[in-house]
Amino acid sequence: MKKLPRVLIVEDEAAIAELVAVNLRHNGFSPVWASDGEAAQRELDAVLPDVILLDWMLPGQSGVALAKRWRADARTKGVPILMLTARSDEPDKVAGLDAGADDYITKPFSTQELLARMRAVLRRRAPEQVADSVTMGELVLDGATHRVSYQGQSLKLGPTEFKLLHYLMKHAERVHSRGQLLDKVWGDHVFIEERTVDVHVKRLRESLGDAGAMVETVRGAGYRMTVQGART
Repeated sequence: MKKLPRVLIVEDEAAIAELVAVNLRHNGFSPVWASDGEAAQRELDAVLPDVILLDWMLPGQSGVALAKRWRADARTKGVPILMLTARSDEPDKVAGLDAGADDYITKPFSTQELLARMRAVLRRRAPEQVADSVTMGELVLDGATHRVSYQGQSLKLGPTEFKLLHYLMKHAERVHSRGQLLDKVWGDHVFIEERTVDVHVKRLRESLGDAGAMVETVRGAGYRMTVQGART
């Protein structure tokens, strides 16, 4: 008998959790409900789910804090996380994705949209791994130690900006569309909005300081990393 995908629903509103659970059961999933972070951790400790539906606003620890914790844990870091939230602002989406969520769905949502996004994260292609070192001019990225420096000065980058920079440096002088960057940096996520890339590119440039000019916008096409843009 085929094993049904196990879904951990972390949601403090019982009515929403029950509605989601009923729809999941009717569509070939095996849902389990936890109303807060502590209950969710107990479920995770007992049986690892195939995907987590995680509400942003929870009593005690927030969904973002839980996502960060589970991404830092070797046992749970590979479990896809889909954030459920009433927050629709771009900075909130970026914060959720930065915390480790694979996708983001805003309440209210349709059952079909939820199912489609869940199937997408379950079949997603893993993004490229970051473990090697890359150098472009005076910009150096060390994947093993997770450090970046420019002209000998250490730079601080967020986890997503680090992965984005690594990919752009590894494939320097090529133009990459937003869709290509989503596939390669975030993984094969069908539903994440392409505008998310623009937000992260902006943050990457700010983090790089003078080296930020190396990340060029190619109008109508995407982005390119070029050593010619470096400021001396």
